[in-house]
Amino acid sequence: MASSVANVFAAMPDVAGALRRAPLGTDGPTSATGVLDPGFVDLGYIGEDGFTESNTRDTTKKKAFGGATVKILQTDYASTITFTFLESLNAEVLKAVFGEDNVTVTPATDTEGTQVTVDKNKNTLPHASWVIDTIDGDARYRSYIPDGQITSIGDITVVHTNTIAYQVTIEAFEVNIGGKLVNIRTFTDDGVTV
Repeated sequence: MASSVANVFAAMPDVAGALRRAPLGTDGPTSATGVLDPGFVDLGYIGEDGFTESNTRDTTKKKAFGGATVKILQTDYASTITFTFLESLNAEVLKAVFGEDNVTVTPATDTEGTQVTVDKNKNTLPHASWVIDTIDGDARYRSYIPDGQITSIGDITVVHTNTIAYQVTIEAFEVNIGGKLVNIRTFTDDGVTV
């Protein structure tokens, strides 16, 4: 196959929403363009650095007498996604970052706006399903994390010269999808029809 600039993808957020979260077990996507289960909730704006996917493999070299490598053992594999939530007043974002049970929402009234109370504590954050949708013209790139848990939250800076944001890392756990063990499944569609 010849080289083609049409195969180069520069990710932009999908206008319909780039990041969505659903309860664990929600039916996941099967393509880059298919309609998502309504259980997937849009989590709003993400920081300008987009998303960083990391796939790490730890290995150990087994040596024979004399120093020759005779086997490489894979001792660990991990997939993570790192990004920054920008909508610090969005209750759905707060539920994702701090846990559903730690967020209480009181609807707006005649005299007050929507009130959100967040309890920050040591409780383990829940597992959820996640979808990241990006576009480049008609091309689509979708990442699906069937079982992901926020395992790291960066420092939260409250200052007049910047916005409040939540930098998080999601650990993608291995699940069985159709007989294959998957941490993250990526779907692409080049947007070219025949």
